[in-house]
Amino acid sequence: MGSERGVSFRSMENVYQTSKKEALEMEHDISVDDSEEYDVISEEELEQFKTAIQEGDLPGAAEKLMESLDTLDSAKLDIAITGESGSGKSTFVNAIRGIDDEDEDSAQTGVVETTMVPTPYLHPLHPNVTVWDLPGIGTETFQSAEYLKQVCFERYDFFIIIATERFKSNHAKLAREINNMGKKFYFVRSKVDADLDASKKRRKSSYQEEKILQQIRENCIECLKREGVESPRVYLLSCFELDKFEFELLQETLGKELPSHKRHAFLLALPNISIKVLEKKKELMKKQIWKIASVSCAVAAVPLPGLSIACDLIILKKYLSNYCKSFGLDDESLEKLARKVDIPLADLKSVIKSPLAKKITDDLIIKLLTCSATLGLAVATEEVIRFIPFLGSVGAGSISYVTTYYMLNNFLNDLAEDAQRVLKKSMFGTAV
Repeated sequence: MGSERGVSFRSMENVYQTSKKEALEMEHDISVDDSEEYDVISEEELEQFKTAIQEGDLPGAAEKLMESLDTLDSAKLDIAITGESGSGKSTFVNAIRGIDDEDEDSAQTGVVETTMVPTPYLHPLHPNVTVWDLPGIGTETFQSAEYLKQVCFERYDFFIIIATERFKSNHAKLAREINNMGKKFYFVRSKVDADLDASKKRRKSSYQEEKILQQIRENCIECLKREGVESPRVYLLSCFELDKFEFELLQETLGKELPSHKRHAFLLALPNISIKVLEKKKELMKKQIWKIASVSCAVAAVPLPGLSIACDLIILKKYLSNYCKSFGLDDESLEKLARKVDIPLADLKSVIKSPLAKKITDDLIIKLLTCSATLGLAVATEEVIRFIPFLGSVGAGSISYVTTYYMLNNFLNDLAEDAQRVLKKSMFGTAV
């Protein structure tokens, strides 16, 4: 009995690795190196899953994977935004959450300091992400250590320090104190669009955007070095045009430096400002598919009538809905975008082709599962077919794994393409 379970698990590992590789090669017409890391199943999780299967505890295996997925989905991220009054703190709080200053749940903005205490703003689609608007630091009596104590320094994962025109001693003091306490900070020079507009008016014939941006960057770095900040990194951006300048560079840096579960929350909560951001979200969500399919596999292997399809419906409905929200294809997001770019909502919806982006129902999911089962097994690896006769109930799990994987993978691709068409329609008036 023990050897049969060992064979079962080895075959399932082959299903994971070989079907992943084949699917990626089919999708991108490339040869995939086995050393590349495409899934989010850690060695420890894989070992726990293996042990559960060897002990015949398939419900336990599914439970462990669901706990891991839930932990990733619910990871909290707290972002602190600080700087002097009038630097654009509150506008940045709104922009990074993908909303406008006039929206009902926006941070209050103004030419004078409007934030007296740390104020939390939940992300509208990802409530586990909170952006904090902190009080301004531009007073003569500013004390960085006291300030951090007052705003409850410990609660934040990282700080974004915003300045307009130039960085001053208060910005540098705060950065040094944050660094001494072992947390990350990032300097943002805001309102560069206003600087460029002013320069264009003054120097119509000699205006060079890249040269002016370089001068702004060098001035910021020089000011911070003069105040004792070593090797400062400064990101230039406009809160009104996040798709321009260096917001993407900032989010790439954060994506590299945040812990994996925090990075997951941050990237999914980013506003859909470019094709590159949409591609990053697609890549991130694709990495979860292996765990979701593995849960389906483990549940399907439990011989209880109706259990597998019921669990698949619950799991798939949850993740397909999450995909739509993260890509901005839900009704609320589309309505906001239509108002923002002044395009009829019907025009945005007209470029959406996937039925899942319109309405996710049990009947539709069952229909898609049926199609995916036929398609998935048609292109499944020889390893899957070879071991199914010997796996008994785990063989049913293998079929469920392949079906779930192909369905999620195919429709994630479809939704990502829809999101790109919507973005292009909103920016250029055409989805082509």
